[in-house]
Amino acid sequence: MEQTLVSASTIVWLAFTIGAVFGVVAHRTNFCTMGAVSDIVNMGDWSRMRMWALAIAVAILGTGALQWLGLLDVSKTLYTGSRLTWLGHLLGGACFGVGMTLASGCGSKTLIRIGGGNLKSIVVFVFLAIGASMTIRGLFGVWRVNLIEPFSTQLPHGQDIPAFLAAAGLEPTTALLLVSAVIGGGLLLWSLASREAWRADVLLGGIVVGATVVAGWYVSGHIGYVAEHPETLEEAFIATNSGRAESLTFVAPLAYTLELLLLWSDTSRVVTFGIASALGVIAGAAAHALLTRGFRIEGFRDSGDLVRHMVGGLLMGFGGVTALGCTIGQGITGLSTLAVGSVLTTAAIIAGSAVTLKIQYWLLMREA
Repeated sequence: MEQTLVSASTIVWLAFTIGAVFGVVAHRTNFCTMGAVSDIVNMGDWSRMRMWALAIAVAILGTGALQWLGLLDVSKTLYTGSRLTWLGHLLGGACFGVGMTLASGCGSKTLIRIGGGNLKSIVVFVFLAIGASMTIRGLFGVWRVNLIEPFSTQLPHGQDIPAFLAAAGLEPTTALLLVSAVIGGGLLLWSLASREAWRADVLLGGIVVGATVVAGWYVSGHIGYVAEHPETLEEAFIATNSGRAESLTFVAPLAYTLELLLLWSDTSRVVTFGIASALGVIAGAAAHALLTRGFRIEGFRDSGDLVRHMVGGLLMGFGGVTALGCTIGQGITGLSTLAVGSVLTTAAIIAGSAVTLKIQYWLLMREA
């Protein structure tokens, strides 16, 4: 039991470190998926989208390498199960895309802005956490289970793309290497195909953010893997909320963080990989903001601004849990496993955000 506790502490501190690195670099490079979509819709600027694509490419290639080396089994993650909840991915992703636009950023951006002194993001954090908690096992959770999850497809194998090729007769390792090279390599080439992608901030943000996702998989899926837990005599992944291998994601961990603070006297509530990584992002962003004198206290303009951020937080909490992830949790971490559900969620998030941005612009022009 003592060895397990030491291992849990190690995993938690490693997760905090990974989150802190993410926070520093994301704050330094202004890494933001909603911002990337906004840049395209409003200005036709693809720089931040190429940064995001570069992060996805690095995550896919790195995660594929971990699998090839036998250091990670993505079949033991929540992304690659044989049940494809397609409606949840599409509806949840769309709700998350709308929510992050109303709230001026996704879950990771909320943590980064908290570190930079943004008081609005604290409100978003709370409402996102409440929405996520309600969707995990509260009122929204009943709706999710009864009305959304029945619309799913049961596959005879995992939903990762290599599993489809393996089912068609291709050797599993060959399928993994082929798909990782084609999709990861293709995204890498596309992200670097423009002169704007060779800016230092684009390269730094894309490479490091993608690498932090790979590092998260290595920590939870290899260092934290126990083939036979001393208490249950079953395999386990130490210090993860899901009991599976995890990497960076910023929806459910925010709910677990709020629950830990509210139920601190409950000794069964402990700091986990997800909680530690989220806190690490805040710490890393705060450190960079303070060192660069970029720390600024910012509040709401008016009551309408407050309402938009509250609604946005709730939508992100509901959508992120329903879709099993956010712009990082599905848009990078999930995509690194090459899961079909992650592709659906990511597309829905972008669509939801783009449509909301268009509506906001139309309303702005109408008022003008």
